[in-house]
Amino acid sequence: MKKLLAAIAAVTIIAPVFLFSPVAMAQTAQQSKMTSCNKDATGKKGDERKAFMKDCLSNKPAAPAAPMTQQDKMKSCNKDATGKKGDDRKAFMKECLKKDK
Repeated sequence: MKKLLAAIAAVTIIAPVFLFSPVAMAQTAQQSKMTSCNKDATGKKGDERKAFMKDCLSNKPAAPAAPMTQQDKMKSCNKDATGKKGDDRKAFMKECLKKDK
């Protein structure tokens, strides 16, 4: 009987910790998409809202842009450095290639 009471006490103390943990509270991708679409649908009613929500929820998220490769940076910086010569060009290229584009 004491073991049963101890187990019940442990569950009532520990269970709320798991229920309100960040993992349990985190929204799924679909839930966050629904929240975003609902916010964007403000002011729409009836069939217009229904059509908007269907379209919004069915859209795939845009893929993040790939970072520019070193070769792409070099091409872009060379193009931008047109007309510069000597130390001026060298300094420009050094700064340009450091930037995240």
